[in-house]
Amino acid sequence: MTEAIPKKVREKLELLQKKPGVYLFKNSRAEIIYVGKAKVLRNRVRSYFQDSRNLDIKTARLVGKIADLETIITDSEVEALILESNLIKEYKPRYNINLKDDKSFPYIRVTNEPFPRIFPTRKLVRDGSRYFGPYTDVLSMRELLKTVKRLFPLRSCNLALTEESISQGKFRVCLNYHIKKCHGPCQGFISRSEYMQMIDYVVGFIEGKSTKVVESITRQMHESAAARKFEQAARLRDQLQSIQAFQQKQKVVDPSFRDRDIIAVAMDDGDACVVVFQVREGKIIGRQHFFLNGIENENMPAVTTVFLQQYYISRDYVPLEILLPAPLGADAVTIKTWLSEKRGERIELLAPVRGEKAHIVQMCSRNARLLLEEMQLQRSNSLDYTAGSVKALQKDLGLDKLPLRIEAFDISNIQGTDPVASMVCFVNGKAHRSDYRHFRIRSKETPDDYTMMREAVYRRYSRLQRENQPMPDLILIDGGKGQLSAALESLHKLELTSQPIVALAKRLDEIFAPGESESRNIRRDSPGLRLLQRVRDEAHRFAVTFHRKLRKRRALWSELESIPGVGEGRRSSLIKHLGSLKKVKVATVEELAAVPGLPKAVAERIYAFFHPEPVAGSGRTEAGPE
Repeated sequence: MTEAIPKKVREKLELLQKKPGVYLFKNSRAEIIYVGKAKVLRNRVRSYFQDSRNLDIKTARLVGKIADLETIITDSEVEALILESNLIKEYKPRYNINLKDDKSFPYIRVTNEPFPRIFPTRKLVRDGSRYFGPYTDVLSMRELLKTVKRLFPLRSCNLALTEESISQGKFRVCLNYHIKKCHGPCQGFISRSEYMQMIDYVVGFIEGKSTKVVESITRQMHESAAARKFEQAARLRDQLQSIQAFQQKQKVVDPSFRDRDIIAVAMDDGDACVVVFQVREGKIIGRQHFFLNGIENENMPAVTTVFLQQYYISRDYVPLEILLPAPLGADAVTIKTWLSEKRGERIELLAPVRGEKAHIVQMCSRNARLLLEEMQLQRSNSLDYTAGSVKALQKDLGLDKLPLRIEAFDISNIQGTDPVASMVCFVNGKAHRSDYRHFRIRSKETPDDYTMMREAVYRRYSRLQRENQPMPDLILIDGGKGQLSAALESLHKLELTSQPIVALAKRLDEIFAPGESESRNIRRDSPGLRLLQRVRDEAHRFAVTFHRKLRKRRALWSELESIPGVGEGRRSSLIKHLGSLKKVKVATVEELAAVPGLPKAVAERIYAFFHPEPVAGSGRTEAGPE
């Protein structure tokens, strides 16, 4: 491994210090491709360049592209965590977990002016203005702003209002003043201190602190009335009534009225969706969702940790309690310390497993799962989209071509009776049910699994050859080396020697490939392996379902055989005339007698067989007139 490390990197590895900090890996074009933090830089960075057999696929690819590295020493782990979050947000490195670009999401801006304005924006201007967001749900943000403007008559004009311009009478009030949607600061009808007090109320309202806003307005209203400022007191009274009416419409989800963020994560096929429910004073005031990429081979704690870093680095407010879908692991203490310092008091990071809090997290998780499925469905409609699990499977198996179409076979029988085979088809990682097929095994001898697999594979692909149809990108056999060998015999008989094929054994989920005596060594959490498991399980389900249907049909057919006067010909006539064995079982005497060639006496015997008289003493009686 040492020989493969670029000389520049080897030299820098020797100079690494045993201190906390951040490291940046760069490629041959000097682009930052990964940013990480470490409690001990020397140990963490050097671990990447040890035996490559201990690295997962994603990390091995990263190490193969490192041409240079840079380190930044910090005084503590918390400082390293903050710096790492900022650098990831700025550079969005290829191999880091990244929140999808949020530049298109709007914020609510409170301008830094003598008489501030409040409006939505997608552009951040660092001029002292305050920003809230980003809001992934634009409709909810617009509803919030509409409520704010109804409750607090702030100015919406872009006049350059200053104490001097107002005193000089440079401006006139507009229509908004006359319809009571603005207090007229342009002509000095409201003082700057009173206007700024209203801005504080708005900020508290946006942050979900409506109870504190009500308490403050109530206090100020009484003070104004006591000072005989009746017009100002009346204005405050009207605001107070509007806010209280709004509060009554909000649903309380936490009787303790505790502030908390509830975070839920859904992961699938290299994608993740994180949903944040913001609970303030016991009421849900907002929901935000974010999509993350670059999560291949990552687990729930790692994805949650990265999200916490990137989400709270740009937020001023941290609640006292954050509910999580899973414990954070090694970084829990560092994350908790950082967020507590950011808030100014100790916060709690909880991953509940039972009780009401666990129920709330599960509810949020269902929302995250739904949003992730919607995103994947929209993306799958794109012609140039390839599922992450399909790409991962290509790398896991070393295939020359993406396995966009996978066909899988399974066998189902009980001691050789009603043997069937199933074939299911997945296209781009999703089930393609219109291409599913059943095979009733034709071998007259009592067939074993290998014989049945050989027959099913031969029948499927000999037909594709006859119809000049394309072969699948990958064939999956449910079983071990024996089943794989049987399938290969059929492919060789059809001269399909270059057809990609593997077998997946149930016991240990081992993957066997042609010409290899040992199973493939694939990570247990690989999206490619999970795709194969889904395909294999679906083939098994489909085979068992068909086999049960045949067994049930044969059992009913055997019942008919035991009825005197019902031979092979009459059984066939019954099925042909009534449509199915199930309909024979529930038919009336008249319906049975209508079958061509079936005497009424035989029809009565069939009906009596399936509708026996009640047993004496059973407590059952015939219904009759009272």
